Amino acid sequence: MSDLFQQPKSESADYSAKDIEVLEGLEPVRLRPGMYIGGTDERARHHLAAEVLDNSMDEAVAGHATRIEVELFADGSLGIRDNGRGIPIDRHPKFKDKSALEVILTTLHSGGKFSNKVYHTAGGLHGVGISVVNALSDRMTVEVARDKELWRQEFSKGVPISALEKVGAAPNRRGTSVQFHPDPEIFETGTALRPAKLYKMVRSKAYLFRGVEIRWKCAEELIKDETPVEATLHFPGGLRDFLSASLDGIKSVTQEPFAGRVEMDNDRGRVEWAIAWPLTNMTFLNSYCNTVPTPEGGTHELGFRGALLRGLKAYGELINNKKAAQITAEDILSGATAVLSVFIPDPQFQGQTKEKLTTTEASRLVDLAIKDHFDNWLAAAPDQANNLLAWVIEKSEERLRRRQEKETSRKTATSRLRLPGKLADCSKSGRDGTEIFIVEGDSAGGSAKQGRDRKTQAILPLRGKILNVASATNDKIKANQELRDLVQALGCGLRDKYRSEDLRYDKVIIMTDADVDGAHIASLLMTFFYREMRQLITDGHLYLAQPPLYRLSQGGKTFYAMDDTHKDKLMETEFNGRGKVDISRFKGLGEMPPAQLKETTMNPKNRVLLKVDVPMEEFGETADRVESLMGKRPELRFSFIQENARYVEDLDV
Repeated sequence: MSDLFQQPKSESADYSAKDIEVLEGLEPVRLRPGMYIGGTDERARHHLAAEVLDNSMDEAVAGHATRIEVELFADGSLGIRDNGRGIPIDRHPKFKDKSALEVILTTLHSGGKFSNKVYHTAGGLHGVGISVVNALSDRMTVEVARDKELWRQEFSKGVPISALEKVGAAPNRRGTSVQFHPDPEIFETGTALRPAKLYKMVRSKAYLFRGVEIRWKCAEELIKDETPVEATLHFPGGLRDFLSASLDGIKSVTQEPFAGRVEMDNDRGRVEWAIAWPLTNMTFLNSYCNTVPTPEGGTHELGFRGALLRGLKAYGELINNKKAAQITAEDILSGATAVLSVFIPDPQFQGQTKEKLTTTEASRLVDLAIKDHFDNWLAAAPDQANNLLAWVIEKSEERLRRRQEKETSRKTATSRLRLPGKLADCSKSGRDGTEIFIVEGDSAGGSAKQGRDRKTQAILPLRGKILNVASATNDKIKANQELRDLVQALGCGLRDKYRSEDLRYDKVIIMTDADVDGAHIASLLMTFFYREMRQLITDGHLYLAQPPLYRLSQGGKTFYAMDDTHKDKLMETEFNGRGKVDISRFKGLGEMPPAQLKETTMNPKNRVLLKVDVPMEEFGETADRVESLMGKRPELRFSFIQENARYVEDLDV
């Protein structure tokens, strides 16, 4: 009898030193771009722009540059130019055959920001930003004006294609100019540098540092919205100007926003902030460190929250309001619009994309900078301080009341909420890991109920197309039975009464047919969630299921295609051409056998879900688009059709 534990001999047993690869230069960046810029999608493309822009901003923050020029060209390349000191062009002492410029552009972890000698505060820290941009660009041209002379060098895919050469005299010019074109071999097809997104990026930089003027220019043929072709951006009021522009005349709980700017002693850094409490459901906290956005927050946000909480609690004790003891930082910020910017030496971030600040000292720094100013601001205007305290206490009382009413047991919660009869609920008592599928019609609902995981997956069938809430009155919305069933099933309330902690499911999944009618129903549902439960989208709970349109089988092989293009690709790659391929088209989810629906669309191991998200910087643009396409004014839809008709393909007439 053979040994069951004996490993069979294979080629893998010949594993030796020759199998170890050593990547040199910028090869690792091109092989694994996601490690450096977070992926290869459109967001990653704009990360390249941010890296180059941050270098120019560092020159401005250091006091060496006053002007930055940003230009998006018709071919998709981006040029960024500043009037700073310019990248050094003399020979590097360690690499004597190369200039400092070439070293910086072609070597990872090279730069002047590892210490505080050249830049006291900087957004670039690891010496990888500009070299990564070079590695992921098929064309890059760098020009440096120093000592009244202009120098130029060209690169492609991280490799110099020309030597550093003197172009000529530049008596009236100084600084660095970088023009690059993202490599289409690296980034996903269909992605591009978007004028609107770039304009918002440069505009935010101008707000963050009041000492810089940014000149924006874009090729006119690339603009498809209200983005200006040319603009000069300079905001001497800093973050206060940004907050005023964001609120745009909206009334707030306090007459004036709480805003300020503090330079810390001993060159420890600088803190600037602005916060208001609008009488709407607009809520955001945008934080930055050395002009780099930190969407995931970090230690500076913790210091900000702590300073506001301690300050408002102290004011409550001062006026002998005992209810002030129950408020939390979340009560203060849940309905606030706030911007926080810190400049600190040698910041520490979580990852290369710098989305979260981890510098421990930042929390204490922000707390010290803001706490006393907040105390003085409250004491200087007792009326508005009392209004703010009452508003926050009301939020805290509602939070506590909701917590008391909430039942841990799903059975109890079900009876209390009087859930709709069509809802096939899941059995799990807690919210974590649970899902609710919103499907069209009883037929699809029946298939989904048979294919679901009863423990974690709930099914709510709706009767056809729901009400378009963007063009309906409040009375119609309240009277609509389908929407009432949906609101009852989710249990979290609408608009200003929405409470994240009361949402009964972790994922809310819209599952409609893979046709035009299904897309219409999905758009109506997304409009409802955007208008009535926007926080549900912001918190990342809303998803779109992606059911297949075709089933292809030949012998023992079976594949599912999402659309015609996917079907044709599968025919070319997965089937050998011998034997008939059986192709069946699903008319709808109700026509799909429960087992297939489970396998393709509902099983977390196999399915594809699209997460519905509206980035904070695009909320205004999204609101306009929803109003144009779904609102009461048909002339806006007509205008949209006229503007976009030339892009329509495969029109069925």
